[in-house]
Amino acid sequence: MNSTGTLKSSSSELDLDRPNIEDYLPSGAAIQQEPRGKLRLHDLLDISPTLSEAAGAIVDDSFTRCFKSNPPEPWNWNIYLFPLWCFGVVVRYLILFPTRVLGLTLGWIIFLSAFIPVHLLLKGHDKLRRNIERSLVEMMCGFFVASWTGVVKYHGPKPSRRPKQVFVANHTSMIDFIILEQMTAFAVIMQKHPGWVGLLQSTILESVGCIWFNRTEAKDREIVARKLREHVQGADNNPLLIFPEGTCVNNHYTVMFKKGAFELGCTVCPVAIKYNKIFVDAFWNSRKQSFTKHLLQLMTSWAVVCDVWYLEPQNLKPGETPIEFAERVRDIISHRAGLKKVPWDGYLKYSRPSPKHRERKQQNFAESVLRRLEEK
Repeated sequence: MNSTGTLKSSSSELDLDRPNIEDYLPSGAAIQQEPRGKLRLHDLLDISPTLSEAAGAIVDDSFTRCFKSNPPEPWNWNIYLFPLWCFGVVVRYLILFPTRVLGLTLGWIIFLSAFIPVHLLLKGHDKLRRNIERSLVEMMCGFFVASWTGVVKYHGPKPSRRPKQVFVANHTSMIDFIILEQMTAFAVIMQKHPGWVGLLQSTILESVGCIWFNRTEAKDREIVARKLREHVQGADNNPLLIFPEGTCVNNHYTVMFKKGAFELGCTVCPVAIKYNKIFVDAFWNSRKQSFTKHLLQLMTSWAVVCDVWYLEPQNLKPGETPIEFAERVRDIISHRAGLKKVPWDGYLKYSRPSPKHRERKQQNFAESVLRRLEEK
């Protein structure tokens, strides 16, 4: 096939993905040839809900695609492969899973038997206590990774403790933190979770300087911003790790980075994480699955395989805004991990604009279009 044929074929494939605006028009609507007259505001307002509905369907499809787990194609579909699949289920659930639970339980026993005495008895020796607690947290995270048979390749120099630097990474699951923490005791900024995860956050992980927030509390933003500025100034504080997307994305895309990490006036160190879905999908959809079920899914899989790249540190360029800085770092991470950039705010996953807000935006848009047409 010649190149022209290839271009035509690819163009036709792209056309299949493009929505037809006529499909969103009300039934019975017809395009009529009317004499050109003066365009009025009510004309634009009449058609804006239809256009808004059509555009909303397109946008919603593109947005929700970032937060969907795409299961692999089934391979146990014939009489030859099905017995092999059954054998794999027996091995994973009856051999690997109990062994991993036993290993993780042993890890918790070792960790707690050392962490509790150190935390209580070394109150007057803060520096020694922090160093021991850092090592213990790294060890416990190593037990977690071993419970998934984690195969992690780290690329680049290991992070070190330095003032005025912050590490930012793309976010797929809470296990991102565990995978990074087993190599370096990061102080992470993360959403506060309920249950046993919240208990760990408020007790053990606060020992490494982690900062928690509640996205539904507006006051938390000011408190967290102040804590971030104070943390990056400390020379002995653990390196600060931030997931600027603010939510878990399915490791195929990157959504907009929040600018908070990029207006601290310090060096930003990008970290790219890419999971291989050959054995398990590491994406955690917190709206449909608790973290306990997510861990069980990982512990009953064959392995968790991923690559981690510690990339070249970046600084704010002259004349560059924090938003432009954030987009530049997102470009670097997306390119290294092979992720697609999308122009959506991840917080829309939790809260959509109210109908009144959408109507007001539609009216403002119609008025601006009308003014431009009248000026012409």
